[in-house]
Amino acid sequence: MPSDEFAPPKYAQIVQAIRRRIADGTYPPGSLLPSETQLVREFGVSRPTVVRALQVLQLRGIIDREHGKGSFVRATPPVTDEENTRPGGAVLDRVEAEENGTLVEVGPKKAPANVAALLSLPEGSSVLMRRVLFRDADRPFDLVTFWCPTDVVEGTDLAGQALLNTGVRRHLQAVKGLRLEHVVERLTARHPSTSEAKLLELTKSAPVLGVLASVFNGSGRTVLVVDLVLPGELHELEDAYAL
Repeated sequence: MPSDEFAPPKYAQIVQAIRRRIADGTYPPGSLLPSETQLVREFGVSRPTVVRALQVLQLRGIIDREHGKGSFVRATPPVTDEENTRPGGAVLDRVEAEENGTLVEVGPKKAPANVAALLSLPEGSSVLMRRVLFRDADRPFDLVTFWCPTDVVEGTDLAGQALLNTGVRRHLQAVKGLRLEHVVERLTARHPSTSEAKLLELTKSAPVLGVLASVFNGSGRTVLVVDLVLPGELHELEDAYAL
């Protein structure tokens, strides 16, 4: 048996356990999964860890979650591009207040050159930066930075000091009527910066996966840039697609 040092993070262990139960028929298609409270008690973890596991299962198209009703096993659907798991897109639906998020910094900043270029703004333009650190029960799990033009963020809660109670995509649609249509991601394997290493509790030589995602609205404008940093030892990316 592997030691705890090399065991998957607790949320991933819950994902694996539920997938095994679905595969062996313990949870058949259409069945209701145990409640979050029951899963917290069974696995001996915090509620944010259970919520993260259920969101991973939802993003992979394995379950459906209905507010006030619970989580249900889906029948296996045909694989489509919309159902593929993409880290940059998944961040847009995460709820900071429910996933043990900590607001590290928020406010106007001069956009770095690469961010300004992605937003089609002059270098040094002022944009909103919102940086959130997420943890599981044991340690920092990932670091997310949102870069948003001032006209897009105006009137929203993205510049506020409180954690968001809904995902960024849903919030922008509800408050601004802004529909986010597609995402272009750039993935880089690298070492963390000094500030990233400190926040994520990593050594400077630890591997991380950097995801830089440009988020477009229906007219083709980049309205948001997401910079996601994932510690390599805690994450693996899974995708599925038709040939």
